[in-house]
Amino acid sequence: MSPPDTVRLGGGEVRGLRLDGHLSFRGIPYAAPPVGERRWRAPAPVAPWSGVRDATTPGPDAPQPTRSFAHVTSTDEDCLTLDVTVPDTPTTGRPVLVWLHGGGGTNGTATRDAGRLATTGDVVVVTPRFRLGVLACFGHPGLADGGTFGLQDQQAALRWVRREIARFGGDPANVTLAGESHGALVVAAHLVAPASAGLFHRAILQSAFAVLAPTPAHTLIPGVPALPPMWTPADELDRLGATTAAEHGWTAPGDDPHAALARLRRLPVADLLQASDAFIRPAFGGHVLPESPATALPAGRFHRVPVLLGATCDEARFFVAVFADLVGNPVTARDYPRLLAEAFGDAADEVAARYPLTRFATAGLAWARVCTDRAWAWPTWQLGRVLAAHTDTWCYEFADPDAPPPVPLPGLPPGAQHAAELAYQFDLPGGPPLSAAQRGFAERVNRYWTAFAAHGDPAHPDLPDWPGLRTGHVQSLAPDRIGGADYAADHRLDFWARLP
Repeated sequence: MSPPDTVRLGGGEVRGLRLDGHLSFRGIPYAAPPVGERRWRAPAPVAPWSGVRDATTPGPDAPQPTRSFAHVTSTDEDCLTLDVTVPDTPTTGRPVLVWLHGGGGTNGTATRDAGRLATTGDVVVVTPRFRLGVLACFGHPGLADGGTFGLQDQQAALRWVRREIARFGGDPANVTLAGESHGALVVAAHLVAPASAGLFHRAILQSAFAVLAPTPAHTLIPGVPALPPMWTPADELDRLGATTAAEHGWTAPGDDPHAALARLRRLPVADLLQASDAFIRPAFGGHVLPESPATALPAGRFHRVPVLLGATCDEARFFVAVFADLVGNPVTARDYPRLLAEAFGDAADEVAARYPLTRFATAGLAWARVCTDRAWAWPTWQLGRVLAAHTDTWCYEFADPDAPPPVPLPGLPPGAQHAAELAYQFDLPGGPPLSAAQRGFAERVNRYWTAFAAHGDPAHPDLPDWPGLRTGHVQSLAPDRIGGADYAADHRLDFWARLP
């Protein structure tokens, strides 16, 4: 007997789609549309509907600009919906995995097929859409909760899970909050946010960046100056929002804050998206996120849930390829000393001695290795050790050297670049195909992830042991080998620990 493809929720009935081995319910509203006067306000309850709501097609993606790395364009603010994927076998009490997509804070989509992940580990997968960029992290004088609207959307989705997921066979007392890239960054915020307490019971952070410390110039994206941790004080954000609005001519000289906000709420969303890149850092200092995670996490002031975190082996190849090679400005041997000097100042010669061009096929690969080690591996290790000091923590490195790239890349061999693991977890629309060996490897990775979601520990009887990070262990995940990696030596962590 199969579970029903029609489910009665608090707001009304929804009808999903029965697929190969699983059921898919898409575009379910978890909060009222944040449009008009509801722009830049906390998410409001859903209005009930009559009849059976069709849940066979995805809801609109959050408004976002077009990017070379993201083939999604949207200006529809009615985006607070989620998708639920359920194995096609009747049972109750399944673990629940809530997935927060990446995309740099300005882009991304929850529209992906989670069937393999759900059926491999017998879990319910929930993928919410939430506000991004200028609609998520904007601040302005007189605007309550500025910089936290995306976080509040995610909390609303988690509260929806607590209320409704049992109707899909999920266990609301066993929820894992997972995210990749910017999605992992905001998982770190939820570890600290007071209102997120009790809404999830485990956390997975894949390729989180700049959670605890600054990132040197160019090492996240070529051409981008040094970045502070990805959190901004609320008062600083208010000043940035007011300045941005005035520079774009969106507000008039002499407007009081309430008049200015009224004008801003009437602007076409396409106009606002021009400024999205400036508003990707959640704000702290208010009731949603009182304290910066960069301060709270090392102090142990966070929700004590088991954590699984890690990164890919060649993270920065994606960024060097997309933001240097793809735009016709590849890193050259002449550029290399300048980039090192601008990133590391007086320590540039020491970095060059550790990463000499003679050891790499191209200058782009040399720079990508420097950036991977400094901007990704070292911060991942730092964050893991901070968390492991207070809670059970496991660390991994995704290391398939032949992983298909998320987008076609010129210039560099893709390796295990940023976001490469997503094709092993989800069937992505138009995504790269996996070989038979890679699909088998994907199943093993997904069993680790879903074992963690079920029990708070990735241990699985059919897979190699995975000791916790307190032992210093980092699990290398590759098709031909799963086991311990010499992460510190491979990424020269002792060297980076000595630099400011």
